[in-house]
Amino acid sequence: MDQPAGHPDTSAPTRRHTGATVRIARLSATHPWWAVGAWVLFVVLCVGAGAAVGTRVNDMGLATGEALRAAEMEDTAELTDPAQENVLITARKGALDEADARKAAADVTARLEKLPQVADVSKAVGAQDGSALVVRVTMAGSADEADAAVQPLLDATDATAAAHPALRVEQVGDASLSAALDSRLTGDFRKAELVSIPVTLGILLVAFGALLAAGVPVLLALSSVGAAIGLSALASQLVPATDVLDSVILLIGMAVGVDYSLFYLRRDREERALGRNRVDAVEIAAATSGHAVVVSGLAVSVAMCGMFVSDSSTFHSLAIGAILVVAVAVLGSVTVLPALLAGLGSRLERPRVPLIWRLTADRRGGEGRFWPVVLRPALRRPAATLTLSVVALLALAAPATGMKLKLLDDSDLPRSLPVMQSYDRLTAAYPGTGSSLRVVLLTPPAEARKAADALTELARQVSGEKEFTKEQTAEVRTSADRTVTAVDLGVAHRAGTPDAEHALRLLRERLLPQALEKVTITEHAVGGPVALTADFTEDATDAMPWAIGFVLLLTFLMLMAIFRSPVVALTAILLNTLSAGASYGLLTLVFQHHWAESVLGFESNGAIVTWLPLFLFVVLFGLSMDYHIFVVSRIQELVQEGVPTREAVARGITGSAGTVTSAAVVMVAVFAIFATLSTLDMKQLGVGLAAAILLDATLIRAVVLPAAMILLGRANWWTPALFRRAATTSPPTPEPESEPESKPEPDPQSQSRSRHHQHHQHQH
Repeated sequence: MDQPAGHPDTSAPTRRHTGATVRIARLSATHPWWAVGAWVLFVVLCVGAGAAVGTRVNDMGLATGEALRAAEMEDTAELTDPAQENVLITARKGALDEADARKAAADVTARLEKLPQVADVSKAVGAQDGSALVVRVTMAGSADEADAAVQPLLDATDATAAAHPALRVEQVGDASLSAALDSRLTGDFRKAELVSIPVTLGILLVAFGALLAAGVPVLLALSSVGAAIGLSALASQLVPATDVLDSVILLIGMAVGVDYSLFYLRRDREERALGRNRVDAVEIAAATSGHAVVVSGLAVSVAMCGMFVSDSSTFHSLAIGAILVVAVAVLGSVTVLPALLAGLGSRLERPRVPLIWRLTADRRGGEGRFWPVVLRPALRRPAATLTLSVVALLALAAPATGMKLKLLDDSDLPRSLPVMQSYDRLTAAYPGTGSSLRVVLLTPPAEARKAADALTELARQVSGEKEFTKEQTAEVRTSADRTVTAVDLGVAHRAGTPDAEHALRLLRERLLPQALEKVTITEHAVGGPVALTADFTEDATDAMPWAIGFVLLLTFLMLMAIFRSPVVALTAILLNTLSAGASYGLLTLVFQHHWAESVLGFESNGAIVTWLPLFLFVVLFGLSMDYHIFVVSRIQELVQEGVPTREAVARGITGSAGTVTSAAVVMVAVFAIFATLSTLDMKQLGVGLAAAILLDATLIRAVVLPAAMILLGRANWWTPALFRRAATTSPPTPEPESEPESKPEPDPQSQSRSRHHQHHQHQH
């Protein structure tokens, strides 16, 4: 009996595929335990090397541009400010008894002065309304050392509070805020790690119905994350790491690691269900899904390179970490994963979860009813479906035009932290007037006196400008080697506001040049909180269009080389850009307003974190390309077999829907866990990624993509003459779609059942 059309002849020897991905997979499949051992050794070496050298953290934080130069000059001259702490004394109930408060102030002063971590304790200062006393503490050592040294001060404050139960005695400062936040974030991330693993495993159990099949992707993802964190520690010796790097590696590593394993596992499972032996099934999976994984990993890495357009070392660190974890996940998918599939064979389907296994087994004979129903509008009325979908996505993206950017500061930390409640009481009793700018001069030692006089005169001049505070303290500081001189100037507005930025421009462009006319200086810079916020926002904003252009161009060229079709490449770029725009709009709706605060547990500051739009774009563009490449590869595979485009779209999308859905659910679940973390930036990152992946895997891939490809028809596969000549094999031109428009679209579910029925008859 002839083999059914379009179905592999499992009785005949399998045609050998070529390519590096297939050769590596074949080698791993024929020597599985050697491959597994090599992977374990690789992960252990990466983790060990990272632990041995340690992670070099970026001491300058988000500073960039002129603010970064100012910080570097101070750091080189060891002129950085010591850490300051405040002990606030208020009444627990009613009015403050000043006599009792003074006793508590004397008590805490005596305790603090005995500590080696304390350099100076000032006299208690009362609030204007008589509601509080504050004792200001200067810590010994550098500000960088303060976080580790602040605990004895907190213990002394707690002891004072216990000795005066009628009063509220609490400590607030940069070091105590940082210590409390670090403790909370450590707990948050530990919770995210512990929750993400069982959630991911549960989703994969539903997808596969067997514990080993569900566990393999999780193990691969976790080992990839561990290896990437080790490698990132090595990379941090060249590019210092940002403090959220490990969290980003975990976030992206779990997502892509599970995704890539799912793509491979699903295809291997399909081929074994058709009667392939273990090595042949792995080889076919490598030639199809394995190739898609490599291409997807390359697409994600290309997108991440867009962050190098920025001058910020924070973006550079995030890009390196993301590229490393994606590269390791791809490496594992094409080496150890084929080895595990071949080595475990049918044991991969053990132990089975009885009810879930039956449901997953039932789904193998067809693709279910859900996705054919979702796909039906695109197949029947592609033009109307495409128009309505694009209009809906553009409407969702529209709020992004009003997006406001802001760097987080102390006032944006979560109020669930006890220290933030203390912070609110401190700022209520001693309201600040705004923020500050710091002028830093690098001069020859002989000019140090003139530099100090010039800065003193500058402080007097700016006090007459409305943007600055009227009373400037003008505490001019000079480094021990007399090469660096600095002064802080009070600004009457908070960092990030237009008035504060106007004060920065006024100082940089007019006031400072006038003050330095008679001083010989080597270099000068204006830093401080206002400058840091303004410079970082300017850098991120300026880099955004260049990063977008860079990512779009390289992605287009890469997809052209892979699919040999400019139409497919351009469609992918347009759809992914549409998806990213919709996520921006949703993010703006949720976080610039107050209606979602109770749902997500945050207080809106009316803005999006400054670094998020650029980072979100490159991550979303890269991750969205995973699904696009996987789905379009399946469609192209069918077209190359001679299937008409309309039918290939229907079969390709419904045939890959289970894999894409499972992968998307895992991604959304992992990202949503990050939306439960305490800080506003992690919440925004989690919500933005989760919403975008959900939109991409449903509306974009199941509605917009099929409608667009059906309308384009044979034009999807148009190949320029240059590629036709260069290609060793090019996709055949699909046959004309002879069915009339009125003819009902093919039912992918019934076709899939028919093919399996014919195959089983042939085998029998």
